[in-house]
Amino acid sequence: MRNETPVTVVGTLVKSAEPRRVGEDQAQVLKLRIASNERRYDRAEQRWVDGDSLYLSVNCWRQLAENAASLVKGDPVIVSGRLRTHEWTTEHGERRSVVELEASAIGPDLARCTVTAVRRPRREEYPATAVDGADDPGPDGADDPGPGGAGDGGGELGDAARPLVGATV
Repeated sequence: MRNETPVTVVGTLVKSAEPRRVGEDQAQVLKLRIASNERRYDRAEQRWVDGDSLYLSVNCWRQLAENAASLVKGDPVIVSGRLRTHEWTTEHGERRSVVELEASAIGPDLARCTVTAVRRPRREEYPATAVDGADDPGPDGADDPGPGGAGDGGGELGDAARPLVGATV
């Protein structure tokens, strides 16, 4: 078991997403680059001032990569995940390292933008995890009884939400 510390970074995409597929299973990976800018109040100056900036590469995998692929440069985001250090030696024998954030969740920063729609894939859009698919808990781990069921959002509100398309920021 790993002892990991979760990290959340609030920032802005400084580069549009770069999707690619890797490995034998052709898993989708999305590489993002974000900047998190410090703002602090300078009491002596009686005004807000810009502080240091943190630039960080973010990797999203599989379903998260597919869902985040619509993000573009300039989008305000909140990213949670774990920090990873990659080390290597150059062809000249110099040791190098880089810190990246392996995302477990990413979303728009609603303090700095609005979202007109959120689309949650319906149960049948998720691949089955059991042999017959009967034990598939859905995207949030909760059993979703499907259309018209108790976990469906039900009624007018659930029906109104179904036709919405992907989130825009």
